[in-house]
Amino acid sequence: MTDDSLLPFDLPAVCRKKVTAAFDGGLISSDGGLVLLRETERRLGLADLLAGCLRDRRDPALVTHTLSEMLRFRMLAIACGYEDADDCDSLRFDPLFKLAVGRAPESGHELCSQPTMSRLENMPSRIEAARMTAALVDSFCRSFPQAPATITLDIDDTCDRVHGLQQMSLFHAHHDTRCFLPIHVYHVESGKPVVVFLRPGKTPSGREVRSVLKHLVRRIRRHWPRTRIVFRGDSHYGRPEAMAWCEDDGVDYIFGLPGNTRLNALAAAVADDLKMRRAEAGPRRCGPSPASPMPPSRGAANATSSPAWKPQPTASMPATSSPRCLETPGTSTRTSIASAARPRT
Repeated sequence: MTDDSLLPFDLPAVCRKKVTAAFDGGLISSDGGLVLLRETERRLGLADLLAGCLRDRRDPALVTHTLSEMLRFRMLAIACGYEDADDCDSLRFDPLFKLAVGRAPESGHELCSQPTMSRLENMPSRIEAARMTAALVDSFCRSFPQAPATITLDIDDTCDRVHGLQQMSLFHAHHDTRCFLPIHVYHVESGKPVVVFLRPGKTPSGREVRSVLKHLVRRIRRHWPRTRIVFRGDSHYGRPEAMAWCEDDGVDYIFGLPGNTRLNALAAAVADDLKMRRAEAGPRRCGPSPASPMPPSRGAANATSSPAWKPQPTASMPATSSPRCLETPGTSTRTSIASAARPRT
């Protein structure tokens, strides 16, 4: 048999000591990916960026763990799947976690414990939390070499299940659990995260959605005043307050709408026409013909910006000169409304 041996490779030094990755035993850790996460965080500078938003109220003479080290330790632990602060009591001695934070694996001082980490998580004030949120948006904007002409941002809330009676945790009937519903915003073209807002476990109201969009857009426009901004979201964000603000401030949007009787009536004639065409085409042609329209379903609104579908003139639905939107008489819509997601409570 061939006796293969893996060559070691070097990494950036820590505390003026050479760091080499090898696979021949010695001081072992199960989280080898930390060396790569450490380099990613070091290039982005997230820990130092967020630490600059906080005021350290501790006595400097008694400080053993800096804010940057604790934030870096917490972020890397979560990235490795250790989401509870209780895990810090064991991970504080892990050689790779010590290396990732910037301490020597063997001779370096151990990292902070769970009580110290819990005090850090409860330390930021409301203003400092807002500063950290704005810093994340600034980091996203600085990741581009130049201002883009247009950016599309996906906005959605995600169920974050909790145990116990934590602050802001509520029972959500759709997810059938107690949870938070943080709002996530991602850049569609690159997949980069923009910002996350921690919030209670309930569906956001129209005023809350408007507030989130307003603060996010204003922060982005501090870096890119001429960039066109487009938001995409499901029916949680297709609120009159949010859409009215977007139209007044020159922000485009593609929001879903839950089904209702008026929209169902507008779509009924086109849906019936499509059913007749499919029935006449026979069982082998289950899809519409190239010349037939693509209507929305009966249960949801589905106005689309694609020119492949155009509403047909009927007695209950007037023809529109633009295939981008369905307009109600007496109103003006800047952008289109995408197909709605399943209504949630």
